[in-house]
Amino acid sequence: MNQKHQEDLMHIRSMMERSSRFISLSGLSGVFAGLSALVGGLYVYQLLEKEGIDFFEEKGFEFSHDLILQLIIVGLLIFVFALGFGILFTVRKSKKNDLPIWTSTTKKMLLNLAIPLVAGGVFCLALLYHQFFVLVAPVTLIFYGLALVNAEKYTFSDIKYLGFCEILIGCISLFYLGYGLLFWIFGFGILHIVYGLVMFKKYK
Repeated sequence: MNQKHQEDLMHIRSMMERSSRFISLSGLSGVFAGLSALVGGLYVYQLLEKEGIDFFEEKGFEFSHDLILQLIIVGLLIFVFALGFGILFTVRKSKKNDLPIWTSTTKKMLLNLAIPLVAGGVFCLALLYHQFFVLVAPVTLIFYGLALVNAEKYTFSDIKYLGFCEILIGCISLFYLGYGLLFWIFGFGILHIVYGLVMFKKYK
């Protein structure tokens, strides 16, 4: 009898979790998002080196309009690839576990993600406009971390730990501006891969 009650409670708990949290996120999404960031970050480093810009100098840079445009395009491509992999593995996991994707919980999670991301995106555009290039990497890390923490209540709670790490790395990066690109690669690349592998093993 006790065993039956425990099974019933576990079933009820599972149903409540499915209805209140978006649990179709796949750890593989994080892994491939991290790989996209690694490739993009290394490409940016080579691009800056080709332009004769030493990113490790803590001083202002003179970026041409063409270079800024290239950096924006690279950033958008990284975002598109990360988003594409995220959708691909999420859909695959949802079908495998027979879970709906587009629910009220999904909308709430995306809204909570979008608010800090949009605000951070506008802030970064302002930094580019005013030529505060060395602050872009720390700011993207901080606002992205805030977005993850903000969305935690609608998905796996583990995501907040990734968010806290991104915020911490972004704050540290503010004091080492010449190394912003390295912090960015570590935060969006390495941390994502580690987090994705942990999540994949835990929730596979």
